[in-house]
Amino acid sequence: MDRALELNLIEELLGLREANTHFLDQAIEFNSVDHYQSEIIFNEERESIFTRLPAVAAHVCEIPNPSDFVKREVAGRSIIVTRDAEGKARAFLNVCRHRGTQLVSEESGCKRRFTCPYHAWTYANSGELVSAPHLESGFPDLDKAQYSLKALRCDERFGFIWVVANPEVTIDFEQYFAPIADEAEALDLADMAIAREEKKVHKSNWKILVEGGLESYHFKVAHRKTIGPYFEDNLSSYQMLGDHMRSVLMRSSMHTLKDLPPSQWRLRDHANIIYTFFPTTQLLVQQDHVVWINSRPISATETELRLVTLAPISRLEDDEYWEKNHRITSNTLNEDFLIGESIQAGLATGANEHMTFGRFEGALPEFNRVVKRYTSAQA
Repeated sequence: MDRALELNLIEELLGLREANTHFLDQAIEFNSVDHYQSEIIFNEERESIFTRLPAVAAHVCEIPNPSDFVKREVAGRSIIVTRDAEGKARAFLNVCRHRGTQLVSEESGCKRRFTCPYHAWTYANSGELVSAPHLESGFPDLDKAQYSLKALRCDERFGFIWVVANPEVTIDFEQYFAPIADEAEALDLADMAIAREEKKVHKSNWKILVEGGLESYHFKVAHRKTIGPYFEDNLSSYQMLGDHMRSVLMRSSMHTLKDLPPSQWRLRDHANIIYTFFPTTQLLVQQDHVVWINSRPISATETELRLVTLAPISRLEDDEYWEKNHRITSNTLNEDFLIGESIQAGLATGANEHMTFGRFEGALPEFNRVVKRYTSAQA
């Protein structure tokens, strides 16, 4: 993070604490509960957002070498993410071009070629159709070049491999990530690896789960038995970075910086920084590591969350330390996720017609405005 920006963020929060106030937007805002439970709206989001915008398919440590691969599901589509012989990251729909069988059933592995389990059509990990039994006699006029695997737009940056699930969509990754790029690059995520992870399907709309990490209004109540005592009451800030967002949640220790020269101020020591990469990836920046939260929306009321502790490669062997850190993070975030399921169940009763966002919850309506901009653009 740029040093001037870091100091400004600290000064802003210290000023709010000194004034005994909050980071306030102009007005209370509302969002219809239909946006959290309508399958029609969810299908619009899937077609307008999840299939058209970059999603993280893997961290670079998951396919470090040529021919390594992982199987993932993005926007309801099974995909293969691999590295070709030169080490270039590539992504393909996990579908044989002959009659549609899924090529790969393993979750991960190392293969130079992918062979269909039905008729043994075989593809290079760069996508080209290499061979098929009785090809010349059975398919005498077939142009092999037209039967390569369906390639997806794929980009390696910020330590992740990003994929666009619709092969017909073109996107300028550089432009899309430009507003958040400098801060993301500064995290050095490519020099980290997975220390711990877990995955679970939650009975909650994906937006509810994202929203839970965008405000600190709930900390003193929902997290009173975990991290609540270590944070200021309802003191946080946010800034939109294009479609993305940075949220800064102030720890109680930050006020001690007033007695130190600014040269000794360090934001990561006294705040949780959350980067939301629209639509489904969030990074929780801690003092010495980063927590990666990846959402996979399944339906209007179900979302799979992958919770990953990314640690510096140089410290990866400190197993006990990362186990303890991951357990603390998991316990805390699962408090949010359980409340998310409670919200979903509450909405189903029909008691509320809309969500109500207070002036210090402004990040939530901003996030929803981005969602609606994409769905309305494709309507």
